[in-house]
Amino acid sequence: MRYDVAIIGYGPTGATLANQLGQAGLSVVVFERETAVYRLPRAIHFDGEVMRVFQNIGLKKVVEGISRPGLKGMHFVNPAGQTLLVRGGSALRGPHGCANNYYFHQPELEMVLRLGVTRYTNVHVHVHHEVFALHPDADGVTLRYENSADGTLGECRAGYVIGCDGARSLTRRVMDSPMDDLGLHQPWLVFDVLLREGRGGDLPDHTQQICDPARPMTFCNVVGPRRRWEIMLLPGDDVHTVARAENVWSLVSRWITPEDAELERAAVYTFHSVIARRWRGKGDAGRLLLAGDAAHQTPPFLGQGMCAGIRDAANLAWKLVLVAQGRAPATLLDTYESERAPHVRAFIELAVKLGDIIQTTDPAVAAERDREFMSGAPEVFVFPSPSLGPGLHSDAPAPVGLSFPQPDLPDGTPLDTALGQRFAVIAEAAVLAAVSPATRTRWQALDVHVLPVDAVHGGAQIAAWLVEHQVRGVILRPDRYIMGTVGSAAELDALSEGLPVAV
Repeated sequence: MRYDVAIIGYGPTGATLANQLGQAGLSVVVFERETAVYRLPRAIHFDGEVMRVFQNIGLKKVVEGISRPGLKGMHFVNPAGQTLLVRGGSALRGPHGCANNYYFHQPELEMVLRLGVTRYTNVHVHVHHEVFALHPDADGVTLRYENSADGTLGECRAGYVIGCDGARSLTRRVMDSPMDDLGLHQPWLVFDVLLREGRGGDLPDHTQQICDPARPMTFCNVVGPRRRWEIMLLPGDDVHTVARAENVWSLVSRWITPEDAELERAAVYTFHSVIARRWRGKGDAGRLLLAGDAAHQTPPFLGQGMCAGIRDAANLAWKLVLVAQGRAPATLLDTYESERAPHVRAFIELAVKLGDIIQTTDPAVAAERDREFMSGAPEVFVFPSPSLGPGLHSDAPAPVGLSFPQPDLPDGTPLDTALGQRFAVIAEAAVLAAVSPATRTRWQALDVHVLPVDAVHGGAQIAAWLVEHQVRGVILRPDRYIMGTVGSAAELDALSEGLPVAV
């Protein structure tokens, strides 16, 4: 059988992508080598942009039911408990139309995403199936796989294969895409507990990066009774024994004891900072692409590991849809890596810098660090919003290449809900009225949503955004990134010529 797209890996990235492609009507097959969702906690944080993605696949309300907003930010504290630095920007409603940060339990989120996929009969999911060979050619890709339940072998064809298959990605090996090392490889012990009823009341209610040179740690109030410590391993720690219960409890004894909580997981992980050299193969292998941990790994100091994979899916999905439907040229897929790789690199590099603050183990260096940070009020840094790399947007400076905010329209409808999963032109009515017939033809070919900015349609918030940025219109991509801004109908005509219409 032939599918439009095959997805290898059914974690958060693969499941989000399956929802997006299923929603668009593509024929999709998903292969996952495990039999069920991994039951232990892993990722625990996502941001407002990711919740916006969940909104746009119709799962926001369900995800809100299994997560909590992180309204107090993340505090970097020294051993005395003094605040050195705060990651701010945690609001109940941020620019994406939701809170800026959320905490959650990954197995619950994965179940929500997988249940979402069951809405689409055009998406076929095969768990306990391992893909062991990929053979791309000019017309598609042959996948060979094993049903691990009974050992039977099978094969299918797909127009494109997306490797969401993790750090040991088969897809990346077939593409011959090595990882570039950005410099951080540090083992940490990750320790998850469930508080017993009535216990843990003295623990912080927000995330703390404990910048203690004697033992750097991270503490997270996750969701419900779940709490996490991440504990940096030091020279002399035995990686084979440090995760034993008695050793872990001794490391956190100043905060919690076995009487307070049930140990759910203790495991040693090495935090990496790496990025694949190529996210799309060359030649016939151009039908192979990477997403999530197969394409990059980031240290957890910004809580962006899973977020980066969801952003990959959001950037790639609409491009795959347009190409698979013959509405855009296949070269559109080249913009996936060029846009996403610099974007995720900016997050990785910032996470590495924050890691340098946290992981300082020299007491003299730590003391100087504390003096610098405490010379005035605690520094507050706002969660970063890097621009996309070169791709399907004009080369103008920000806000081009950034996400457009999501207000509610005058009738109460969230902007993304009104626009749907397509390009959108938002502009003053006079500008819209003066565009050329050729522009209207291009808009029609891509089913562009046209939204006039007035009190009835765009509303005051969008009008204020245009005034603030001294423009009269904007083109938004289906992922809600800004393709470009315009000051006249002629500029809107010129920008519209860049829309990816197949010829």
